[in-house]
Amino acid sequence: MSATTPTTLTAGETTDPRSTVNRLSAENVTLAYDQRVIAEQLSVEIPDQSFTVIVGPNACGKSTLLRALSRMLRPRQGRVLLDGQVIQSMPAKKVARTLGLLPQSAVAPDGITVGDLVGRGRYPHQGILRQWSSEDERIVQESMARTGVAALADRYVDELSGGQRQRVWIAMALAQQTPLLLLDEPTTYLDIQHQIDVLDLCAELHEEHGRTLVAVLHDLNHAARYATHLIALRDGRVVAQGAPGDIVTADLVEEVFGLRCQVIDDPETGTPLVVPAARRAATRAS
Repeated sequence: MSATTPTTLTAGETTDPRSTVNRLSAENVTLAYDQRVIAEQLSVEIPDQSFTVIVGPNACGKSTLLRALSRMLRPRQGRVLLDGQVIQSMPAKKVARTLGLLPQSAVAPDGITVGDLVGRGRYPHQGILRQWSSEDERIVQESMARTGVAALADRYVDELSGGQRQRVWIAMALAQQTPLLLLDEPTTYLDIQHQIDVLDLCAELHEEHGRTLVAVLHDLNHAARYATHLIALRDGRVVAQGAPGDIVTADLVEEVFGLRCQVIDDPETGTPLVVPAARRAATRAS
């Protein structure tokens, strides 16, 4: 599959990418850190009420794209749109009431409890005329209950395991009550059980609570299992995007990751499952 291959369409879609206006998109953005350009003329749309996962090899621009979508990185050219407005032109609190972000390797302040950290998610809703209320307290309690950390409310965050801390950060993002939630590598440093726990929680937020989620993941099989929409990047460009069942093929995996493989049906979910070629098989094929 080449970079010019048209985006795979699902049932009911048209060939005009602007026929449906989604809440979050990037249009022809050039992303750079100082003089190092990461992506040029990159365009993506995040389907509303999707669980979108961005995948690709290291240093391909996944986290950089997420930073741009979350307003943390200003594009050198092009624009990121949130609800039809250029995101950099919007007041910070308005963005924070619409879009929540769980950054990579988030660090909590020293000596803060779980309850206090989750409560910080209500900051965008505070103001001179609106201080902490019983409604804020209710939302914080509900957010901790949804993520399974209510019993940890009085514990210090730095005492928790990696999986528990990740759930606390997600609870804080939930407390913002944003319709869009962005997560940068939410399973990093977690063992396999806690990776699945976090991804199951994300799927629940998407399926049962109607949130639009955008996540960067390293594990392609996790991405194919959980995503409803997949964006595959390489060298700062979109190679393919669409439903995992439509775009995840052996050719795509080799183009994006340089990995020879077979793609079979996951026996648990029926989603694509990437099986890397064995060393001897790969050697013979080359």
